[in-house]
Amino acid sequence: MRNISFGLKKFRKATFVLAALSFLTVTVSKAQDVVEGRTLFKSKCASCHALDHDGTGPALTPKVNELEESFLIPWIRNNVELRASGNKQAIEAAKFSPSEMTAFPNLTDDQIKNIIAYAKAGEPKKEAVAGAGEVKDEGASSLSIAGVIAIIVLAIVVLVVLGRAVKMLERLILEKQGIVVTDEDNVSLATGLKGLFKNKKFVFFTVLCLVIVLGSFGWMGMWETGVHTGYQPTQPIKFSHELHAGINQIDCQYCHTGAFKSKNSTIPSLNVCMNCHKNVQARTDDGLISPEIQKIYNALGYNPDTQTYDKTKEKPIEWVRVHNLPDFAYFNHSQHVVVGEEAIRKEAGLKPTDPVCFACHGPVNTMEEVYQYSPLTMKWCVNCHREADISNKKNDAFYANVIAAHEKIKKGEKITPALLGGLECGKCHY
Repeated sequence: MRNISFGLKKFRKATFVLAALSFLTVTVSKAQDVVEGRTLFKSKCASCHALDHDGTGPALTPKVNELEESFLIPWIRNNVELRASGNKQAIEAAKFSPSEMTAFPNLTDDQIKNIIAYAKAGEPKKEAVAGAGEVKDEGASSLSIAGVIAIIVLAIVVLVVLGRAVKMLERLILEKQGIVVTDEDNVSLATGLKGLFKNKKFVFFTVLCLVIVLGSFGWMGMWETGVHTGYQPTQPIKFSHELHAGINQIDCQYCHTGAFKSKNSTIPSLNVCMNCHKNVQARTDDGLISPEIQKIYNALGYNPDTQTYDKTKEKPIEWVRVHNLPDFAYFNHSQHVVVGEEAIRKEAGLKPTDPVCFACHGPVNTMEEVYQYSPLTMKWCVNCHREADISNKKNDAFYANVIAAHEKIKKGEKITPALLGGLECGKCHY
């Protein structure tokens, strides 16, 4: 009986563990479903629907909470077919908008459930998280300052204790010599402090601590001067790289045509925007064009109703530059992303599917608003030139100087830009 009881206990424990694991698995899969549902929603539904307000279609969050999943799945997959079958609920739902809803026959049941899960959960709040490769200095600096203050306080306590111990020893020695010592226990605080500041050692130590603290603050301030990691200015148009480069997967070069061809990556002209936004207007349920898209039309003097341009109303968009280099620093964009692409990819640890742009600009496809991802300091550039491996680029004309290092390459030694003159001042400063 004991063996049976012991076996039952073990079975119950195992069942509990399996149930807990199942719960965790379901929880994780649900979280993943919401993430995938968000991606699907942004790419397939966002042009007509919003979560919290009506657009071309109704607000989704209240609708998916109101309707049954058994209706929503066939409705989203092919609403025309569902209405043709005589479904009264589908016929009634179609009356919301004169525009016919797009059918998505290629979506699986799981994908549609993911969209529904996202619509129910709503948009998650974004937290300011440092990107991969970013170093957050605030924590280290605060810890350093706290450490310095703690050391100073401890040192003062030690000095006070040692001072009292010395006085006690002096008193004992004087008493042994027969000298009467007056009792100083009733000395006032003001008198004690006055005597403390007459102590040259204490004054010297206090001044030394102040110099160290002020010097540390000054050093940290000077070290961060001109470093704008995380700089995220407000732009005149709320252009979302997450939507365009991430969800819609528009190639970087479609807009930044100079990135692989010239010294600068170039800012796209509004004509590039109009290639899509002449038709994509994201109108609200009131028929109004999205305010951000309207800003493009205003800048071009474009009338969407007549599809004509008025040159007298044209005005440039005053974009705010995010990535700034000093005037005396020379940087050639094409030289790095074309000739140095392989080395930069390897050094930054990028995936084969990631654009080489991510090495310096970070995961732009996840940025609602672009910010400065890398520090862009001399140290940051020099470290890359010291470490980037260009041994496999010996056949490129740009690296003709590798021939001079032929013997090193034959031996399998590492060849870096620094060995080929990559640290010469004139290459960056002029």
